[in-house]
Amino acid sequence: MSSDSYSFYDSRQKQTNRTTGQKRQPWLIMVLVSLILLGGIGTRLAFLQLFQGKIYREKAENNRIRIIPKPPVRGNIFDRKGRVLASTRLTHAAYLWPVVIKQPNWPENLRYLSQLLSIPEDSIQTKIEQAGYNSPTLIRIARSLNPAQITALEEFKSEFKGELNGLEVDIESVRDYPNGELASHILGYTGELNPEQLAKRRSQGYRLGDIVGKMGVEAAYEQQLRGEWGGLQLEVDGAGKVMKVLGQKIGKAGKDVTLTLDLDVQKAAEAALGQRKGAVVALDPKTGGILAMASYPRFDPNVFSSQITTETWEQWRKAGDPFVNRALRGFPPASTFKIVTATAGMETGKYPPNTILNTFAYLRVGGTAFGEWNRAGFGPMGYVRAMAWSSNTFHGQIGRGVGGPTLIKWSRLYGFGQTTGVELTEELPGLIADDAWKRANYNWEWTDGDTVNMSIGQGFTQATPLQVAVMFAVPANGGYKVKPHFLNDGRDISQWRTSMNLKPTTVKILREGLRAVVSSGTGKALNVPSLPPSAGKSGTAEAPPGKPHAWFGGYAPYDKPEIVVVAFAEHSGGGGGSVAAPIVRQVMEAYFKHNKK
Repeated sequence: MSSDSYSFYDSRQKQTNRTTGQKRQPWLIMVLVSLILLGGIGTRLAFLQLFQGKIYREKAENNRIRIIPKPPVRGNIFDRKGRVLASTRLTHAAYLWPVVIKQPNWPENLRYLSQLLSIPEDSIQTKIEQAGYNSPTLIRIARSLNPAQITALEEFKSEFKGELNGLEVDIESVRDYPNGELASHILGYTGELNPEQLAKRRSQGYRLGDIVGKMGVEAAYEQQLRGEWGGLQLEVDGAGKVMKVLGQKIGKAGKDVTLTLDLDVQKAAEAALGQRKGAVVALDPKTGGILAMASYPRFDPNVFSSQITTETWEQWRKAGDPFVNRALRGFPPASTFKIVTATAGMETGKYPPNTILNTFAYLRVGGTAFGEWNRAGFGPMGYVRAMAWSSNTFHGQIGRGVGGPTLIKWSRLYGFGQTTGVELTEELPGLIADDAWKRANYNWEWTDGDTVNMSIGQGFTQATPLQVAVMFAVPANGGYKVKPHFLNDGRDISQWRTSMNLKPTTVKILREGLRAVVSSGTGKALNVPSLPPSAGKSGTAEAPPGKPHAWFGGYAPYDKPEIVVVAFAEHSGGGGGSVAAPIVRQVMEAYFKHNKK
């Protein structure tokens, strides 16, 4: 073959190979690109399915499932005779689905709702944000709607493009106190959990929007009263329309609670106290069951079932903090405390029941003169007459004689300086000071003057009206310290009291002295035909820079006591016998009128 022939073959072969490759190249590129795209999509799908599948399934489920919660009906609270103190009533509430916040017209709708419901815009916004935009649960934004608000909201629903996508107006139960302010410090009130409280209670099954007891018995017996939530689980389409009901849980009502409180006695206590700042406590001396507990100023717990106005808050501020339960706050107990001093004298044996001491115009201790209230003294006297006339110099000698540590010991045995154990968490312990306390607070040691001051219920000593009532129950019931309580559950009497192991003669002298106070001493306001024979003790506490406090505690009938009543009038300016004793009398009269045997 010639060279020309070779050259032709070679060029043709090259031309043939090049043409073949050019025809296959686009297909190869398409295949490669397709494989890359399919691989990327597959990898993404695998990532979404395997790693983020749960998240997207939950989002899809939340968009498909809606929950309409039904809060439980709270348990009722009754007095000891079965009369309603707290129950529930039906009202309307406004709810929003959290998804409304994503709607373009939300800012405008928010302003309208804020104005209509008298709720700040940020308050509504915050509630929804706390629940989360994807929450399937309705969020309550307002309670106790009035008829005008209900009508306006129903007309406004169309603005939300379907009621399940925006606004709901539904019936709910709210707390109702049929007696208004009566017993408000005992019952307390209910309110919605704030975020901080919810964080603490979430593990107990609480949720956003839950109503809980915030004070008093409502808070103390929250677990019994609260009940269990119910509700509907709905399936909706993309437009928010209900497709079907997936499930329903019937709510469980809370348990009823019966108190030892006597509504008639409570009414009498509040009426007798009137508009004096102070407190009244009445209890059964055998069991410690509280029959009444009044404190002034008061508040209406029904207000908390709706939005509280600024005007209401201002009224409460001017009233002088009506949420303070003065029956559980400490004040100088004055001469009512002489029961403790007399007990210490007789129980130590240093001043036996037949002790006679001379009394004076004043008792000088360490350069300080502790005066007798009549500025003259009463001459020689024993325990009974000294109690009847509330001699300061008699009891000051007893206190100084037994010594500070012994007097402090008996004060604490009676329950002073510590909480009584009553269910209300608002209770404070009062104060029984000692050497360590005085050194820590005043950098000074305990003195005989401190002991004498303490022996007549003055100085550092602070006692609550409830503690003073517990003290009076000891001589009334024969020497038992009771645990005051509100729960009326039929528990045996032995579960509520413990013996102080007092000598029979000590109890006898205390009872005779307290009876003499009413029959011939400073408590004659109780020596009336409308009451059975009774016993008691007055007290007038110095309270600079204001006027003195007035105290009176008593029990009746004297031979078989059924009731102890303590009245305290803050800065009344009058004596215990003239100001506080008539309050006690009115409460006792109401008790015996409505509890005839």
